[in-house]
Amino acid sequence: MSKQSGSFRDLLVWKRSMELAVAIYALTRSFPKEELYGLTSQMRRAAISISSNIAEGRGRNSEGEFRQFLGVARGSVFELQTQLLLARKLDFCDDLAAKPCLSLAAEVERMISPLIATLQ
Repeated sequence: MSKQSGSFRDLLVWKRSMELAVAIYALTRSFPKEELYGLTSQMRRAAISISSNIAEGRGRNSEGEFRQFLGVARGSVFELQTQLLLARKLDFCDDLAAKPCLSLAAEVERMISPLIATLQ
């Protein structure tokens, strides 16, 4: 079993990533209906992937596996940030609506990177 103790639910980074997923769902509700299977779906999947990979990695058998899943989660954060910027450029949302999601995504990324470093 991993040397890390506690549940994934105890991790602040997991909690923040869950908040980010909820915020993305709220933001994308106002996107054009024709984007339901396009950018809306992509953004929601990326947001879900972050917390899911943190949780799955925490449940794995080694710190190395946890680190690998954290890397995937960080990649999903970068993917989501790109999609948020694209949504803004396409005028699917305004700066005021996108800013909280971008800020939360940046916070999650800043939390994942040092956690990866502690597991190396």
